[in-house]
Amino acid sequence: MPVLANNIVSTSQPLASQAGLRMILKGGNAIDAAIAAAIALTVVEPTMNGIGSDAFAILWDGKKLVGLNASGRSPAAWTFEQFSHYKAMPLIGWDAVTVPGAISGWVELSKKYGQLTFKELFEPAIEYAENGFLVSPRTAEVWKLKVRVFTNKELFSDFHNAFIPNGRSPKTGTLFKLPAQAKSLRLIAETEGDSFYYGELARKIVNHAEKTGGYITLEDMENHRVTWEKLLNIDYNGVKLHEIPPNGQGLAALNMLGILKHFDLGDFAPDSCEALHLQIEAMKLAYLDAHRYISDPETLEFDPKNLLKPKYLEKRARLIDRNVAQVYKAGIPKHGDTVYLTAADTEGKMISFIQSNYLGFGSGIVIPNTGISLQNRGSGFSLLEGHPNQVGPNKRPFHTIIPAFVTKKGK
Repeated sequence: MPVLANNIVSTSQPLASQAGLRMILKGGNAIDAAIAAAIALTVVEPTMNGIGSDAFAILWDGKKLVGLNASGRSPAAWTFEQFSHYKAMPLIGWDAVTVPGAISGWVELSKKYGQLTFKELFEPAIEYAENGFLVSPRTAEVWKLKVRVFTNKELFSDFHNAFIPNGRSPKTGTLFKLPAQAKSLRLIAETEGDSFYYGELARKIVNHAEKTGGYITLEDMENHRVTWEKLLNIDYNGVKLHEIPPNGQGLAALNMLGILKHFDLGDFAPDSCEALHLQIEAMKLAYLDAHRYISDPETLEFDPKNLLKPKYLEKRARLIDRNVAQVYKAGIPKHGDTVYLTAADTEGKMISFIQSNYLGFGSGIVIPNTGISLQNRGSGFSLLEGHPNQVGPNKRPFHTIIPAFVTKKGK
């Protein structure tokens, strides 16, 4: 019986965790394990993420922290004017779809830090998709809830074929198979991601877009790139929280902590009214700034570090009344569906990884006979003209998913 006590893979689904641990047993490291788990999650938790997701990661290579932004950009053909008839950014359909970035994240992490071949990382996921997996209680619950959004069989026929082939969502314990997705995963594995951005799968995505009103082109797919980011951090009572800079909302988490540093939460019982009040008010203030300023790095109006300056945070903290809840105009982000996982190994490598289709199955757009469901991250753009996050071409939208990493004394 192998002993894996010094290696950890933690996910929201046991089958995904097992996929990661299988990589450890094959001689892989934490990065291999995390990628394999992430790929498996596209199969066993399709209500939360898929091949058409975006992803972010923070990685400790044993010496330093690095951040990876694998979120996609909007089609080059998008203009602000074409969205002007909307009262809010659409949540479903092609007008919510940006170029999916998760696969590029898997490829980049594997090339730079993995020990196993890229193809090996797909083995568990392909097995689950071909042979079937038992639908978990939580997944069955979300599946039933989310398919109601896509009841129009004419508009979402490919979604129905892939995810509700019998006209209803699977119940807990149902053996569910995704043969089309298995074929796509095998193709991605064999081409190390090239098929998705440059080859057969890219052409299928673009052809379907052309036939059904989408704007994504082959050039959009080919131009997609991940970026390695220098992390932002803030110290809170001797512990540092690290986050990826915008376009993600990690800055908001740091801003909240920076505001809360000006209150001694230790004076109150955990989850007491007083403690919760302060945390909620700090959250409101942080989201107010997040929704006003966070956007694609190319269109940021400010240095993100400005929101973390001590004097600014102190000024924001003074706005909080300990006894009265304040009213702020910024909205709290829409509730999304996301998978998070983490892995660590005996070599000291650790990774914090997150990927998501955003709302449920995402946009409802499924590429025929591929099992590829596309995210609806474009809904994160703003329709406010002049806003740094204004919808437009070749832009990364505001992102809600954020991995995090905590260090103490540099470890």
